[in-house]
Amino acid sequence: MRSFLCLPVILIAMNVAAQKTILINNVQVFNGNEEKTIKGNVLISGNLITKISTTAIEPENKTDLYIIDGQGRFLMPGLIDAHTHIMMESLSEMALMGSDIEFITVIAVNAAKKNLMQGFTTFRDAGGPTFGLKKAIDMGIIPGPRIYPSGAMISQTAGHGDFLMPQEVPREAAAPLAYAEKHSVGIIADGVDEVTKRVREQLRQGASQIKLAAGGGASSKYDPLDVAQYSEAELAAAVNAADNWNTYVMVHAYTPRSIQTAIKAGVRCIEHGHLVDEETVKIMAGKKIWWCLQPFTDDDKSPHAPGSPSFIKQQQLRKGTDSAYFLAKKYKIKTAFGTDCLFDAGKSGKRGLQLTKLTRWYNPFEILHIATAVNGELMALSGPRNPYPNKLGTIEPGAYADILLIDGNPLQDIKLLEDPDKNILLIIKDGIVYKNMLQPVK
Repeated sequence: MRSFLCLPVILIAMNVAAQKTILINNVQVFNGNEEKTIKGNVLISGNLITKISTTAIEPENKTDLYIIDGQGRFLMPGLIDAHTHIMMESLSEMALMGSDIEFITVIAVNAAKKNLMQGFTTFRDAGGPTFGLKKAIDMGIIPGPRIYPSGAMISQTAGHGDFLMPQEVPREAAAPLAYAEKHSVGIIADGVDEVTKRVREQLRQGASQIKLAAGGGASSKYDPLDVAQYSEAELAAAVNAADNWNTYVMVHAYTPRSIQTAIKAGVRCIEHGHLVDEETVKIMAGKKIWWCLQPFTDDDKSPHAPGSPSFIKQQQLRKGTDSAYFLAKKYKIKTAFGTDCLFDAGKSGKRGLQLTKLTRWYNPFEILHIATAVNGELMALSGPRNPYPNKLGTIEPGAYADILLIDGNPLQDIKLLEDPDKNILLIIKDGIVYKNMLQPVK
């Protein structure tokens, strides 16, 4: 019997990439939806889960069969991060501004592998040049999570995505694109026609959903947190352009005014929202708006210098976190989990810790449910633009074979996910084994 315990991750993936059938026996199956496990076996054919049974499974096709004895461990869906910026999470803001796109991409390739090895098999990227990275991952050239790309975040002048230098305004009509615009980090669009054009450009490149900045942000230079960005007409133009492609718009917004304007315009998902009030959350509930919240808390190390404008704004946002989660639960909002890791390789390397911070507001089952099945439901919101049309975030026949095997029971001890190197014994994404700390039977 050959042991894979000491082999590099990529080598493990290469060894089983040609396998057509994987049978995982003797596991406690958490399906992502129910607060229980069942003892059973799971069959994977190609990249899909094809059978789950409490009795022995006899695969019809035993050619290239790969059998894993789960030894009674906890089997669950791969984790989903619904708000990422993978191209910008591992370098400081200054390093990003001073680096060429080739270097930034190499760093992101390395981050993609690290994120997958933390058990995160799917990302919804909320702004950045991820199209090429997504393609390379989908082709099997590099390991990494599935990526739902938004492309460039679309922003008004002086908005959250305005990365122009101070001396670049007033901007001439024929001025070339700025560096961040050229490389699809963020792009400026003012007025209905420009917004429509920029949305269509991102859809043309393969965006699964569209991201606009509808209000002030912590890291951006020109906009205080309280400002509302884009008129209802401009936001409606983006919604219309996305709707014509049968997908949706999500917006960066923190305040009641910015959120309400976005909802009136037809936006379907609010990102952040930490400064929201109860009246606005009632509107969100009535309109069945998705809310992608992040556990911004005081124990987070800030990437911004103490006392700087961005640091002060970030502190303001953190003060609203408890209220935001309280209101989301009170009004039963469809609440997604996202990390919004930016400018800090340390934070992005501890995604499990960001997830377990949710114990401040949720029990372990609720956390696992949100980070798997609920986030998977949000991924499907992109409709025909969904690059991965089968189910994500669940263990059921027909779902993608994105699977983790945990040494211990996260329903009892969610903090197990804080140490993926030790506690995640098996990582399968799209039917390919990327990590296996167990002895293969065959």
